[in-house]
Amino acid sequence: MGLRDLFDSFSTDIGIDLGTCNTLVHVKGKGIVLSEPSVVAVERGTKRVVAVGTEAKKMLWKTPGDIIAIRPMRDGVIADFETTEKMIRYFIAKVLPRRWLVKPRMVIGVPTCITEVEKRAVRESAEQAGAREVYLIEESMAAAIGANIPILEPAGHMICDVGGGTTEISVISLGGLVVSNAIRVGGDEFDEAIIKHVRNIHNLIIGESTAENVKITIGNASAEKKIEKMEIKGTDAITGLPRRLEMDSVEVREALKEPTYQVIEEIKKTLGETPPELAADIVERGIVMTGGGSLLKGFPRLVAKETGVPVILAENPLLCVALGAGKFLENLKDMGKRYYNLKF
Repeated sequence: MGLRDLFDSFSTDIGIDLGTCNTLVHVKGKGIVLSEPSVVAVERGTKRVVAVGTEAKKMLWKTPGDIIAIRPMRDGVIADFETTEKMIRYFIAKVLPRRWLVKPRMVIGVPTCITEVEKRAVRESAEQAGAREVYLIEESMAAAIGANIPILEPAGHMICDVGGGTTEISVISLGGLVVSNAIRVGGDEFDEAIIKHVRNIHNLIIGESTAENVKITIGNASAEKKIEKMEIKGTDAITGLPRRLEMDSVEVREALKEPTYQVIEEIKKTLGETPPELAADIVERGIVMTGGGSLLKGFPRLVAKETGVPVILAENPLLCVALGAGKFLENLKDMGKRYYNLKF
């Protein structure tokens, strides 16, 4: 046994879905052990970390002057390097409370649309946070592995991963990405569309957490039999006073039309770029949807209607990237040779 094999036998392997909205951590032998918002609350001036994850999200937009709540990830990439490193370090300490015999190996899911500079920032953040080895895997590839798609087959499989900041659509065959497109549209843009609609139509200013709550509660992409309603609270844009407003699911669907159709157009574009033999496989096998955005009510049904291709919602859409990153590490020796498109 070589020194590297000895290290590997003592190492704790970690798969991370470093998302714009949430960070998920998969630990070898334990599965998903952490799922928390990608938010860090720090003291203004000193940059001392006050809270991370769930506790920090509660402080978002509600902090006193000396504390600021930061979302260090934007559109699937690092917007604040120093804060991201602190966040990763905190999450690792939380899932590995004992002192490490050997620093962990990490696989991190990254969007295909990010630059080499952005990839380097992700890698360096993980190394500074205590990783021994860092491997980057495209989110759509990780999502496909996590959704149990047989990616090594000589057949076409399409995956559509709708994350918080980005949506990736990829066609996979023989363990490689044949066609891949990504747009910086995801769950955040869904929230933003609701905020914009409420401001423009009702002169009411609402926050991100209210918009997210509307999206989760009555948000939908295609017509439902039952029209749902909910009351929201915000600030009147004219008087500056607090005000209530009742919204229904039909209005929310209208508000979400632009971002949902942007995703659909990208899926159509990817289908158009797919070689005919692989396209025939996709028509037969369907498009697999993963990511939090795919949980928007009626979204898979709308995609199927607009593309004419069957759509399957993955079993655990929110967990697929983290599960795939973990599985990749568990089979690193076999998969590492096949995934020629990864930077090792």
